[in-house]
Amino acid sequence: MRAVLKSLELEPDPSTLSGDPAEFSLLARMIVGPPDTPGEESFDVTVCSPEWLAGKARAGFYDARHHVVVDFETFDRNARQAWLTKRVDVVQADTWGGIGELLGRLGYWEFEDYRP
Repeated sequence: MRAVLKSLELEPDPSTLSGDPAEFSLLARMIVGPPDTPGEESFDVTVCSPEWLAGKARAGFYDARHHVVVDFETFDRNARQAWLTKRVDVVQADTWGGIGELLGRLGYWEFEDYRP
C-alpha cells in the first residue's frame, strides 16, 4: 500500500509573510490518501527558516518534531511542493495505519496517539 499527497494547504499564505527570515514559519497541512480512492487524512508540518528555529531555541529547549527547515533565500513554492510530494510518494506499508505511522515522522498525523 502507498500514499499520495492529494493537496497542500499553507497557513498563512507565504505571500503575506514579512521578508525577515527570523519570522519565517508557516504550517503546511498535507492532505494524504491512497491513490485513486476516496479517503484522506491530514499531516501537519511546520516549515521554517533556521533563523526562526534558532530564535525559538534561545528561549531554552525547543522540541522541533514535525519541522522542516528551509533556506529562506532559496525558498520556492514549487520546490516545497515537489519535496513534500516526493517524501509522501516513497512511503509504503502493509496497512494504512503503517503508512500513517511512517508519515507521522514527517508531520503531525491527525490520528497520532489515538486509542480506540
